[in-house]
Formats: sequence, C-alpha cells, structure tokens
Amino acid sequence: MASLIYNSLYHDALKGNLDLDVDSFKMLLVTSSYTAAKSHSRRSDITNEVSGTGYTSGGASCTLTLNSIDNTNNRVTVSFSLPSWASSTITARGAVVYKARGGASSADELVCFVDFGSDISSSNDTFSLAYITDLLVQN
Repeated sequence: MASLIYNSLYHDALKGNLDLDVDSFKMLLVTSSYTAAKSHSRRSDITNEVSGTGYTSGGASCTLTLNSIDNTNNRVTVSFSLPSWASSTITARGAVVYKARGGASSADELVCFVDFGSDISSSNDTFSLAYITDLLVQN
C-alpha cells in the first residue's frame, strides 16, 4: 500500500463540503487487509477497520490544518493532530482521515489514507502515531 489522497477530496472541497476551520474530522485505523483506492469517496467504502480493546469503531477525533502553499513545486502541506488510543490492544497498518458528520458512514467524506509501511501494534498499552506529522498533497 502507499499513502494517498482520495480523488473525492478535490470534488468535495470545491463543492464546499469541507471546511478545515469548522468541520469535525476523525482518524480511523485499518489492518493490512485494507486495499486503499483513490476512487474510495466515503467512509462506507473503507473495509478492514481494526478492532480490539481500547479502540472504538470510527476512530478518534483529529484536527486538520493547512500549513503552507508552495506554488514553486505545486503542492500544499496539510497537517493533522494525531489521536492515541490508551490501554489498547490493536494492530494497524494504516489510517484513514475523514470528515465526521455524526451519522451514516455513507455521508462521511474521505480525505486521505496514510500507510504506516508496516504493522504497528499495542498490547494493553497506548497506541500512538507520533511519527506522522504532516501529509503532502500534490497534484
């Protein structure tokens, strides 16, 4: 797998469906069985979410921040806060960031998928993603 920006992000942003300053976002964790696809557009498209002690389905809240626009290299840097799961026993290979509307998963717009490169596990300990600091969005 590789990290990616879901194609629907651009559509949803241009239609005004996403507002970094107002909207609630969440990060959910997935296993190595999840196959990331740029064509996924809603949380209902996500399969193989982790389960285990200390993890709640749908993930945890996170905040997205637009850091910089680099017109020379045609890219934008977006960072997001990193939730952690205390006293958890889970194994994850990646994370999905999405807009959390608080209802049906078919309404939640996807933002990005972050591939950890290998499984990360916790065993009755805090599951943390401290090494992920930002995501480069490049056209």
